[in-house]
Amino acid sequence: MRLEEKHLLTAIRLTIWSAVIVLLIVVACVIWLFLPHEPSKEPVDLKEATSVLSAWQAPDSTTIPQTPEGDLIRYGQELIAHTAIYLGPSGTVAQISNGMNCQNCHLKAGKKWKGNNYAAVAATYPKYRARSGMQESIEKRVNDCLERSLNGQPLEQTSHEMKAMVAYIRWVGSGVRKEAIPAGTGITDLSLLDRTADGGKGKFIFSARCSRCHGLSGEGLRKPGSNEWLYPPLWGEGSFNNGAGLLRLSRLAGFIHDNMPYDSVDSKSKLTTAEAWDVAAFISAQPRPARDFSLDWPNITEKPFDHPFGPYPDDFTEEQHRFGPFGPIVQARKKD
Repeated sequence: MRLEEKHLLTAIRLTIWSAVIVLLIVVACVIWLFLPHEPSKEPVDLKEATSVLSAWQAPDSTTIPQTPEGDLIRYGQELIAHTAIYLGPSGTVAQISNGMNCQNCHLKAGKKWKGNNYAAVAATYPKYRARSGMQESIEKRVNDCLERSLNGQPLEQTSHEMKAMVAYIRWVGSGVRKEAIPAGTGITDLSLLDRTADGGKGKFIFSARCSRCHGLSGEGLRKPGSNEWLYPPLWGEGSFNNGAGLLRLSRLAGFIHDNMPYDSVDSKSKLTTAEAWDVAAFISAQPRPARDFSLDWPNITEKPFDHPFGPYPDDFTEEQHRFGPFGPIVQARKKD
């Protein structure tokens, strides 16, 4: 066979194989189009997707300057991320907290989108807070967390550790203009249920979706060979006390909805809004350390609708203020 004929035969074969491959791809696409597809249970929220792209971005820790101020910021980040090592029951600096880390509530050391982050703290403090009825500094905010969420004792406001924490919190929010509150800051306000949050349902969901990390009895899971929690206790003596902000159902439900289960790989693994409220009701009802915070909310007309302890400026019961339904309370306050 002549060389030209061989080349022609090879070209014909390649053409035939290319046509076959294209035909197979077309057939596969046609089959896929006509196959039944299960619709998504949670359609993509385009508004939220857009806001994620345009929202606050946490600064990169590698940009912290190699200066004495930078060293202070890095130490503050270390204290927030590993509070137990420095300030826990066996702390190397002081023994003033329950062994939880600040980042157990302020995820990724206060830098996570919708993870109770510090984005707006520097931009909005000092500010009036109704819980204390006074103007508060960042230092007061830090000590509130130590005394309530970490069920501990306050730091001296002039201490090296307090200065470091405040320096880090200011650095996290350094790109936020004064008085601005970026999208994704703090905790999401979920839509209210038209019923009482059901702790019975929440217990079932907790056992199925949350206990693998936090334990069936909410006892948490420690890091191997460490005094730190890998997953913190949600109730009991080692958890946050009755004065913590997360005891309010709306705060706890919003935090759970946006961040739990912590090992979720996609939006389909997240809890629904109703499930988050029910799990929050279950966790909130469990025993935890109690202290006297009766001086909180000196002006009771400023109490949140879901503050779990009376007195209240209305006739709704403490039980309804704690577990809902909250709609009637909110509507009654609007009339006033």
